[in-house]
Amino acid sequence: MKHFAHLTDLQALAGQEIGVSDWVTVDQTRIDRFAQATGDHQWIHVDPVRAAQGPFGTTIAHGFLTLSLLPHLFESGFAIDDVRMGVNYGLNRVRFPTPVPVGSRVRGHFKLLAWEPLPGGAQMTVEVTIELEGSAKPACVAETVSRRFT
Repeated sequence: MKHFAHLTDLQALAGQEIGVSDWVTVDQTRIDRFAQATGDHQWIHVDPVRAAQGPFGTTIAHGFLTLSLLPHLFESGFAIDDVRMGVNYGLNRVRFPTPVPVGSRVRGHFKLLAWEPLPGGAQMTVEVTIELEGSAKPACVAETVSRRFT
């Protein structure tokens, strides 16, 4: 994990990769719990027997489950020591280029696109590419906007 002493240290890094997260395994329990929390019980996600006969040969993670891993991936991707609080401000763009089969591992690559000063902190726009282990295509590419305060 990359560590930055100060939020301001990132200002000069726009356009550069600022971190890579640890790998996270997407197992059926995680998929089932996400289905329960969101009410999205489509068979492609939660019925291994039926999904085995489907287009991917197994269950796959919900796209929004993959997206919801962002906070966890951010946590292991990089740290800013003097930040006391961060808030999610939104997303500019999200794409799911390839599905995440059950049992797969994913990790995030973080590229700082913009750093804008705010009173007491900064707004950061970060492109997150969620790598799917063994796949040429990423599972997700999302442009996140967060506000960090020192």
